Amino acid sequence: MLPQLSHQQTLEPVYLAFLDALEQSEFEGDIDKRYSARLVQATDNSVYQFLPQGVIYPKDQQDLCLLLTLAANPLYQAVTFSPRGGGTGTNGQSLTHGLIVDLSRYFNKVLEINAEEGWARVQTGVVKDAFNDALRPHGFFFSPDLSTSNRATLGGMINTDASGAGSLVYGKTSDHVLGLTSVLIDGSVLTTTPVSLAELDNNNANSNPLGLEISNVIAKVCRDKRELIERQFPKLNRFLTGYDLKHVWNDELTQFDLSRILTGSEGTLAFITEAKVSLTPLPKSRVMVNIKYDSFESALRHAPALVTAQATVVETVDSKVLNLAREDIIWHSVSEHIQAVPNKVIEGLNMVEFAGDEQTVADKVASLEATLKQQLETEACGIVGFQITADKPSIEQIYAMRKKAVGLLGATKGSRKPIAFAEDTAVPPENLADFIMEFRALLDGHQLQYGMFGHVDAGVLHVRPALDMCDENDEKLLKLISDEVAALTLKYGGLMWGEHGKGVRGEYGPAVFGAELYGVLEQIKGLFDPNNRLNPGKLVAPKDTGPLMFNVDSAKRGSFDRQIPINVRQAFPDVMNCNGNGLCFNYSSYSPMCPSFKVTGERIHSPKGRTSLMREWLRLLEAEGVDVNALAKSKPLGWLQRAQNTIKSQQEYDYSHEVMESLQGCLACKSCSSQCPVKVDVPKFRAQFFDIYYKRYLRPAKDYLVAGIEDALPLMATMPKLINLASQHRLSRWAIEKALGYVDSPALSVPTLKQRLHGHSSRGYDLEALQAIPEDARSQYVLVVQDPFNSFYNAKLVHNFIRLIEAMGLKPVLLPFKPNGKPTHIKGFLEKFAKMAQSSADFLNQLQALGMPMVGLDPALVLCYRDEYHEILGKSRGDFEVKLANEWLIDAIKQVPSLPATDKRFTWFSHCTESTAKPNTGKEWSTIFKHFGADCQSVALGCCGMAGTYGHEKVNLDNSKQLFAMSWQPSLEKVTDKATVLVSGFSCRSQVKRFAEFAPKHPVEALLELVNQAQA
Repeated sequence: MLPQLSHQQTLEPVYLAFLDALEQSEFEGDIDKRYSARLVQATDNSVYQFLPQGVIYPKDQQDLCLLLTLAANPLYQAVTFSPRGGGTGTNGQSLTHGLIVDLSRYFNKVLEINAEEGWARVQTGVVKDAFNDALRPHGFFFSPDLSTSNRATLGGMINTDASGAGSLVYGKTSDHVLGLTSVLIDGSVLTTTPVSLAELDNNNANSNPLGLEISNVIAKVCRDKRELIERQFPKLNRFLTGYDLKHVWNDELTQFDLSRILTGSEGTLAFITEAKVSLTPLPKSRVMVNIKYDSFESALRHAPALVTAQATVVETVDSKVLNLAREDIIWHSVSEHIQAVPNKVIEGLNMVEFAGDEQTVADKVASLEATLKQQLETEACGIVGFQITADKPSIEQIYAMRKKAVGLLGATKGSRKPIAFAEDTAVPPENLADFIMEFRALLDGHQLQYGMFGHVDAGVLHVRPALDMCDENDEKLLKLISDEVAALTLKYGGLMWGEHGKGVRGEYGPAVFGAELYGVLEQIKGLFDPNNRLNPGKLVAPKDTGPLMFNVDSAKRGSFDRQIPINVRQAFPDVMNCNGNGLCFNYSSYSPMCPSFKVTGERIHSPKGRTSLMREWLRLLEAEGVDVNALAKSKPLGWLQRAQNTIKSQQEYDYSHEVMESLQGCLACKSCSSQCPVKVDVPKFRAQFFDIYYKRYLRPAKDYLVAGIEDALPLMATMPKLINLASQHRLSRWAIEKALGYVDSPALSVPTLKQRLHGHSSRGYDLEALQAIPEDARSQYVLVVQDPFNSFYNAKLVHNFIRLIEAMGLKPVLLPFKPNGKPTHIKGFLEKFAKMAQSSADFLNQLQALGMPMVGLDPALVLCYRDEYHEILGKSRGDFEVKLANEWLIDAIKQVPSLPATDKRFTWFSHCTESTAKPNTGKEWSTIFKHFGADCQSVALGCCGMAGTYGHEKVNLDNSKQLFAMSWQPSLEKVTDKATVLVSGFSCRSQVKRFAEFAPKHPVEALLELVNQAQA
């Protein structure tokens, strides 16, 4: 039976004392000591795992000053800190065993935009894409790019001197920094801007005494060692983090900029709180040329010629990445721009973008096109085809595919997954092809699979070898390969860390910098942080403080994962497959990805957070000697024992409660299962956890209400007025809210569906009669599959769908209601769900043999047949297919004459589960409505906040409202005629009715109106 998991790594006394003192001070931010919060911050986008002592979220700069001033107390000298933003580092940059200071929660404001002078002031917790959203109306963007731009913060970009696509033209982050505001280890504020030699010599560089000392010493040493710096530093577009001795002085040695030392310092010198940055005008014209090759080597060797063609961006991906993209939801948006070439295999792709004024771009594209045509005819350079697009949304979608490639590599089959540890090598572009060929030979020598993509124009390529980090031998191999790659990059005049920061790879620093300059780095670290308290163990340590505490061999997530038995890992694949890429932290409220994280801002309420907590839960159960798989099959404890455990849980710690807290916030919208590059399905393992957890503890009464609703509805529908009187009365609503925690429960349909269809010409269900229909006549029949929500709460819709089928000249057959089981699954009643699913599957398989299309109206319920049924039933599910209304209509309209065009315009609002699982849904509705003589545009949105029963639970009401306000409410307000709003999900329509105070139509109802008007 599930034990009480009381084990957790308690805080060290000095940290506990410090955090207690901070709580008693005037600190206004958040302090989180929970084991769950610490676990979530123990990993980033790397293979490493370091458990911090706590997580601090300062509210403003004053909070940060107070925090570090308190830390200066001799009592707390052992306390260390690491700044954290988006947590997207691939080499453990922000991981620590000390305190995480997370600036992403509150330091997220764009303070000032000066369009006339082309600069902005911004707090460093702002997400890069959010910053660009604010700049776009002013005609500018922040041009340094990175694949994690929808969750990476400006502070992280500054600390790693980030750059990506187009860096030859747009430069690195440091090239755009005009000034920084930082808080030093003593709690003082440092402002850094470029200063002249005269200002520096007159001691006017900074009013901060510590800052003044730092400036003077660094200015002198970098000036004295200028010749050595020029000789030692690699001649690359990219910079090596830790520290930029080369650019602290300008070429003429007349201007000094201490900000150049801070950019790329990875949080080892100061907390950077604010930045003034230069902006880049949005290009008036953008054109992309996608060039396809017969081999990846051909793509690499052709890249220098594309740079010579003055391209703004030259990005490349290999066939492995392309093939993974083809299997992902992202491919539907780019497939027409990367079409297959007849009788050719595309093994490499160069994505070449030209951006600028229209005429210049047109001339460059025309010149390249002429060259490519000639090369294609002569079969030169391995080119097998190319395509050109000037459509900006399409270009952005292509980049989205390239950016998602980082995570897609984690979706490869098998226990070995391509991972980041030597993935941002940089060499002079002219050496890239030879370097990569030797790199490939190195990996082939170890018999490893790998994927490659990157920025060939800058000589940067991302190479991710596939290793199983649960295998001790593969963990040793990671270190061996890391050493070999570090040596290989030096051989070709490059760096092992050309883009993603150094992190734990500081051990390779001396070989790159040389002993003398490495000594300068130690000196700089000592000036800023003499006691080695800021992100210690990364980049470099002050002189005479011992070796770096972290290296490539430091503790990895895999060392914890392999403590979980293989059969348990196999039973919870979604938990184990999360690779930490963090796409679930996408900031945009218009993205469907993980609404619970968007509304709470709590990382424990994200797919990545939830998998982290579940991993630890499985590990701790194994440590207690518990067989999780056996536990899942066991019977629950008796009611009395569960009641006693529930009562005791208020006083006794159980880590299982922290996991429950995280999972209870999930809306079960399943956007993670399609949006996540590795397809992590949180609702799936959430149901598994619920099922096990409630074997030890009592379930809330509301769970039984939800799980039993499908069984009860047919009976309730026999007396709908009485039920409505009981459930909708003000007193009863109050009682339901108090007793069960449910609000705004819908009313049963009156008249009921049965009453609406009384005497109707539609054919009733009779299996023998259906089987007697000749096979050549069966295509005229449509089997309507009922769902609990529409059939009993929105009977008019089902009736209208039947009328639409008849209006199309076809014959509807309303199938008897069979419980789908989705509500039962959501609450984790897995045994009951399996029985319901098997019963429905047996029934639907019997009908599948008829060869008549089966169609359902609610996306969440229809998609449950495809997903959860496959998961719970396996082969016993059978091969039945229930189509969504649009999936059926897109084929059915081919046999129905089109209607005359009208001026009718509709807007379809996407249902999150449907739009993520079936991304072509909007296009299909557009095609269908065009056939019926109307226009239908789609609006991509985040979650509406209802998600089945989630929005009806009182505990979730505030979050539900906030989610609706994020994207649905403003989008609905833009539509003047609410009668043109179409919503296919029952939950979404309920939410609109509740908060926007009108009832939107389902698309099939609008189609029926069009047919009726045409026939009038």
